[in-house]
Amino acid sequence: MTLAGMIILDEEAFICDMAETYQIYDYRSVPCKLLGTLAAGLREDSRIKTKINGVKAGPDTLLLAEVLDCVRFLVWAKTTDAEKGLHRPKSVASKLYVQKEVDHSHDLTPEEYNRIRNKILKRNK
Repeated sequence: MTLAGMIILDEEAFICDMAETYQIYDYRSVPCKLLGTLAAGLREDSRIKTKINGVKAGPDTLLLAEVLDCVRFLVWAKTTDAEKGLHRPKSVASKLYVQKEVDHSHDLTPEEYNRIRNKILKRNK
């Protein structure tokens, strides 16, 4: 993501990361090229990078949550509940990812899809 994209996404998180990591309290006073280089060098668990990646925790925490989910599943798989498909453990890791709203306003109906497809096929002949 570009420097401008980071600032637009969450300027306050960007300011906090620059202050914490580089002791830069007024990012506007830093030359743009240098600021871009410093922004690219932020840790993966910085506020702005976790927001960009759509997670609520750093990579270490995500990895531990995934391991926990696997262990819980393996333990559950050896139970009688698993044979019946009951009480499967809920994922801890899935709660650490930001759920994005899906915009279905641009979805095509089957009729629209076929009309556009046929138009493209006729054009390519």
